Amino acid sequence: MDSLIKLLKGNARLSDEQLAVMLGITPEEVAARIADYEKKGVIKGYNAIINDELADKDSVTAFIEVKVKPKKEFGFDELARKIMEFDEVDSVTLMSGSFDLAVTLRGTNYKEIALFVAQRLSSMEGVISTSTHFVLKQYKEQGFFIEKEAADERGFVSP
Repeated sequence: MDSLIKLLKGNARLSDEQLAVMLGITPEEVAARIADYEKKGVIKGYNAIINDELADKDSVTAFIEVKVKPKKEFGFDELARKIMEFDEVDSVTLMSGSFDLAVTLRGTNYKEIALFVAQRLSSMEGVISTSTHFVLKQYKEQGFFIEKEAADERGFVSP
């Protein structure tokens, strides 16, 4: 993986100057590479890792396993595109295994998600079955501990 991309994945808020020092290049080179990555679609966006329990008490996340019947000429892509157009949908991923698509939804309550799955997702042409899993507690997201840092083998917790 490109070292600039790796640094941005770890902390997208680093300035061009900080990144330049870390990479041994100029801030102008950093800015040019980032602009090029954005133009080419390598970098699709930037986001923060949020502890939803502290930030948003009215948020529910669910992972939906979706089994589908792929269309002859389009495979899974056409249905995946239709699903990802819904505002409630955070992500859609093609998977191997016992289901085809993994869909992540966010809503304000369990009923909202259940109604979305029952009325909008399950009823789509090509959807064979769904299985909904609600997130009860999140411990780690994209390499970051959500609640607090875990202690190392000595019991030390980094600040």
